[in-house]
Amino acid sequence: MSETLSRLSSVKTDVSSCYYLTYKFLFKNLKSAIESNAKGDILDIGCGNKPYMSFFTKYVKSYIGCDIAQSDKNLVDIICKATDIPLQDESKDTVFSTQVIEHVADHKKMLAEAFRILKPGGTLIISGPMHWEHHEIPYDFFRFTKYGFQYILSESGFKQIEINPCGGKWALSGQVLLNSIRSSFEKRSFKRKLAKGIYIVFGLKWIINFFFGWLEKMDTDYSATLNFVVVARKPTL
Repeated sequence: MSETLSRLSSVKTDVSSCYYLTYKFLFKNLKSAIESNAKGDILDIGCGNKPYMSFFTKYVKSYIGCDIAQSDKNLVDIICKATDIPLQDESKDTVFSTQVIEHVADHKKMLAEAFRILKPGGTLIISGPMHWEHHEIPYDFFRFTKYGFQYILSESGFKQIEINPCGGKWALSGQVLLNSIRSSFEKRSFKRKLAKGIYIVFGLKWIINFFFGWLEKMDTDYSATLNFVVVARKPTL
């Protein structure tokens, strides 16, 4: 594919962002997983604009990324499918992939490629959503529970699987509310324009982010979450 795709470019977020409640916990968990597990030569599957590259700097020797199309900042090293990556067997110490697996129809083949490319004892760091509306339509195929991730990674041969939720039910509730409000504004009518004006003037985005962020601290409950960050290892020989 020759077209360029717009992708996430920064790991900075604050309460002024409409995605604050998602990114706050996702970025935190990814950074922690990378600091604790990443090493050596890295492959980023679905790298886009490599927004997480700065997290790896202290821990790795090399960092390359592949994606199905070039990103809008021209940072993709290898253009290929996640299910057919032109790299040698057992050539990478760490494979990283974030918010990509839900867009791969044959996610088992994607995990098989990650397993093939990892050296024995190598680490997979992967994230994916449990809840999000349809996006990148029509290439949006799956959502994964904790037990879904456990199953598909175990079936692919990975061991020592650690699964961490990115925020709980209140972060999820606040983000769903913000997403619902934003999607309603996309429909044109006088009433919706008036509602959008009220939303902006009274800073409802900030209020929702603050309020649901506070609820998340006061009543943390991981029975529901937006995303999971998973660390898994390829067994040694």
